[in-house]
Amino acid sequence: MTTTATTVHDYISSLTPEQRSVIEPVRSLTLTHLPAGFVESINWGMLSYEVPLEIYPYTYNKKPLNYICLAVQKQYYSLYLMPAYMEKSVYQTLMNAFECVGKKLSLGKSCIRFKKVEDLPLDLIGSIIASHSVESFISAYEEARK
Repeated sequence: MTTTATTVHDYISSLTPEQRSVIEPVRSLTLTHLPAGFVESINWGMLSYEVPLEIYPYTYNKKPLNYICLAVQKQYYSLYLMPAYMEKSVYQTLMNAFECVGKKLSLGKSCIRFKKVEDLPLDLIGSIIASHSVESFISAYEEARK
């Protein structure tokens, strides 16, 4: 789903009550576990939790280094977890967590597609979000780019 929102407030305000009932708890979880130094903004048409260019300007696309994203799509919601893309162990842990509760994981390279908050292993996602400082994430990014 595309948006014309340029601020987090505008993005949240543009959602339907049903969409807000899914996005707001996941956003709250993200903000609760987000390490210091990452900032919340709107980028790529979604909520983005990223390393500001003032801290790390050396990205391949000249945009802030994305850590987590959250979005409303046409038929589902998306939670982008870059650690799951960059680290095989995180990816495998997600796969195992979904399998243990008997749910099918719909995962792209870093994108978990879900329809309701209850579809997500929230404790695990919180720990994944909390797993990197800005510095360790930049190091992992640089290592992955080699």
